[in-house]
Amino acid sequence: MATPTAPATPPTFPSASLYVGDLANDVSEGNLFEIFNLYGPVASIRVCRDGVTRRSLGYAYVNFHNPADAEKALENLNNTNIKGRVCRIMWSQRDPSIRKSGVGNVFIKNLDPSTDLKELYNTFCIFGNILSCKVMTDENGVSKGYAFVHFDTQETADKAIEKLNGKILGENSNQPVYVGRFIPKRERQKNQPKGFTNIFVKNVDNSVTKESFHEFFNKFGTVTNFDLAKDETGGSKGFGFVNYEKPEDAQKSVEEANGKEFSGKILYVGRAQKKSERQQELKQKFEQLRQERAAKYQGVNLYIKNLDDDIDDEKIRAEFSQFGTITSVKVMRDEKQNSKGFGFVCFSTPEEAAKAVSEMNTKTIGNSQKPLYVALAQRKEHRKAQLAQQHAQRKAGNFPPGGFLPPPMYAPGAPPVFYQPPPQQFYPPILQRNRYAPQTQYQSMPNYMPSLPVQRSRGGNTRQMPGRRFNQHPRGPRDQSQTQPQIAPVPNQVLAQGPNDPVLAPPVPDETLTVEMLNQFSPADQTMLLGERLFPLISKAQPALAAKITGMLLEGKNEKANGIEELLNLLVNPTALNSKISEAIDVLEQAEAGTTKE
Repeated sequence: MATPTAPATPPTFPSASLYVGDLANDVSEGNLFEIFNLYGPVASIRVCRDGVTRRSLGYAYVNFHNPADAEKALENLNNTNIKGRVCRIMWSQRDPSIRKSGVGNVFIKNLDPSTDLKELYNTFCIFGNILSCKVMTDENGVSKGYAFVHFDTQETADKAIEKLNGKILGENSNQPVYVGRFIPKRERQKNQPKGFTNIFVKNVDNSVTKESFHEFFNKFGTVTNFDLAKDETGGSKGFGFVNYEKPEDAQKSVEEANGKEFSGKILYVGRAQKKSERQQELKQKFEQLRQERAAKYQGVNLYIKNLDDDIDDEKIRAEFSQFGTITSVKVMRDEKQNSKGFGFVCFSTPEEAAKAVSEMNTKTIGNSQKPLYVALAQRKEHRKAQLAQQHAQRKAGNFPPGGFLPPPMYAPGAPPVFYQPPPQQFYPPILQRNRYAPQTQYQSMPNYMPSLPVQRSRGGNTRQMPGRRFNQHPRGPRDQSQTQPQIAPVPNQVLAQGPNDPVLAPPVPDETLTVEMLNQFSPADQTMLLGERLFPLISKAQPALAAKITGMLLEGKNEKANGIEELLNLLVNPTALNSKISEAIDVLEQAEAGTTKE
């Protein structure tokens, strides 16, 4: 049948808002503005996104100032290609009852795969105003053979059903289509008979013929239809279907034939299910098993990383067995049985697991120089969702820069503790070997005075360049034991909040700061977080030079492949930190000596 192309007059709506669906994931508000603004001034555009991942949900709303412009855009842009996908545009319906009621909704099946959205729209629009039109496709964009058309009234929908049901649509189609009222799934399931007549049989021996297959199942009741699946060569695929006249016969066949031997094999006989039903049933079983397993290991399974290559299951068990009964230990390995550097320990009670976390986190095992990271194990999807949510909160400004919202983990029965982050200040420009260049300003340095290093004359007296101020930093003896106190990590101090202070999220404590946590932040935020922890440690040994030395160490983070790991090690290794402070002072003196010679 010939398909008309002249669209009917669109309905009159009080608003000028359009719904744009079937969009590609990379379509942004800017792309839609360039397209829709050609038909009139656009008031606003919003691409709807997931609240956690911020990925596009595939639809958007475009609001015009003038309803006439919206009508023009609908007529010209509906079923057009936007970034490789045909978009679907309709008037925005703010009342969900119109969509959910089913009034005016038509279901079409037996569509030819070549029938696209535009051809379907042009076929049905002659009967009345269409609110929505959609051809269902798979993940590759291939038609599934059925579609939906939603009219504004039930009268126009009934008219389309009367004229098109049983007709052939499309020039390349030779199969009549079914056009009828859309029936919601709940009503379809309600109207279906409680019993079943079609059964599925598998594990059928290849020697079984159709005659013997029919004879075996016909003794349970009258068989109206049956099929034994065959491959391209005519051989049996090992399964088939049997349809009985009465549901009682089908039920009897399942009860008596399931598990029974037939031609040397034990048969499986059960109610025939649609693919969607089987998938839903398997999904429910998998979800139930997952929940049972998650509840079993909730609060008792620990994740451990920074393991040396020579640490195996037995060493982990020996170190952690002091905290309670261990039910399982596993160090993860690759296909060559080399350690991946992380593993899991499962305790019998949450109290034992919490004690192990508090005692073993940041500790070292044997001769290892790497402090352990120990925390409660999380599922991958939960961890990714949590990190994405924290990133979205940071972008939205819901808590201060540098703040971090780690998963809460308190000792059983203990109240939560809120940490107050230090005030935001600034680092001085970073010192380079023989010259100074303004760099990114880093936060958290208290009361610094921008200055260049002390200029020393050959006689050892300090002099200053005209118009500049310099800080003196007398160099003491080389014996660090006499001049530099031992440095230990300084824990965050618990502060009481004032009545007008905002509620602040706890920042990351020193002992839980890891490479994975830092990688979710921008390089500037990484530098800020590390600087907030390095500066108080360095200022204990060199108060006058703490800002300069901190800036030098932070600059090295970006110059080395393992710069972040090295700085994290300085937070928990006083010896390594003292060594870095001495190296930084040497660099300062060399820079001063070069400036003096000039």
